[in-house]
Amino acid sequence: MKILVPVKRVADPDNANKVKVSGDGTKVTSDGLEWKMNPFDEWSLEAALRLTENGSSKDRVGEVVLVSIGPKDAVQTIRQGLAMGAERGILVESDDDSLDSHVVAQVIAAIAAEEKPDVIFFGKQSADGDSNVAGTKLAEMLDWPLVNYAMAISTDDEGKSFTVKRELDVGQQTLKVQSPCVFTSSDRILQPESVKNGVTPADFAYPESEGGRYASLKGIMKAKKKPVDEKSLADLGVEAKRVNEYVKFDLPPARSGSTTFVESVEELVQKLHSDAKVL
Repeated sequence: MKILVPVKRVADPDNANKVKVSGDGTKVTSDGLEWKMNPFDEWSLEAALRLTENGSSKDRVGEVVLVSIGPKDAVQTIRQGLAMGAERGILVESDDDSLDSHVVAQVIAAIAAEEKPDVIFFGKQSADGDSNVAGTKLAEMLDWPLVNYAMAISTDDEGKSFTVKRELDVGQQTLKVQSPCVFTSSDRILQPESVKNGVTPADFAYPESEGGRYASLKGIMKAKKKPVDEKSLADLGVEAKRVNEYVKFDLPPARSGSTTFVESVEELVQKLHSDAKVL
């Protein structure tokens, strides 16, 4: 089974309070912040690794290929995923400002035509743009089945078909899909028994986790020797032509810091209704 996992570098979400707006208000800047793998992509990478390994012995039984789109130093995001266990990577060089979900979907579609993966596994969204549409756009371009918010996946025929539970606002939905297909991940995909690949023993359970696995020192050293292919948008026949343009960004207004105390619930309701006008 071959799984293609797009991984995006984002400004460290833990320092989101340090993000600033440029002087002309045309873009959000992340100057001075460290770059990290998008945490939603990390969930998908972990699920992909579980689908392509014997969880008990850690023997690899499939291939995970990482794709990152961005400037040259985005290769560090790929190297992180390689250290976690992925086999190889593809860096598509591009200026961040020229990208949106439409361009990203076109790039991944072009790579899918070359790589012919069984599954393309997206994070459900990115921690910076939060648009949550790249996976859906890609599935439409490829005319492949799509399961968004996958919370449990099982297969027993080497990835030719999958039974997938997806998370809904009103509960869960179980779907059966044939590969090739596109998944996006829910955080529940990291539960100990959420991924079953027919190779890992049925009684094996992964440890509780809030994110992907840690890269071992051995994994980090091996990642330095794993191949990373470099391409340009032109190589893939993709034009950096956004379909979404942002007009202006504003930071939220600063809080006054003042506090008003009320004597009763009735007074609170009255102020929320008449003064704040939020009821």
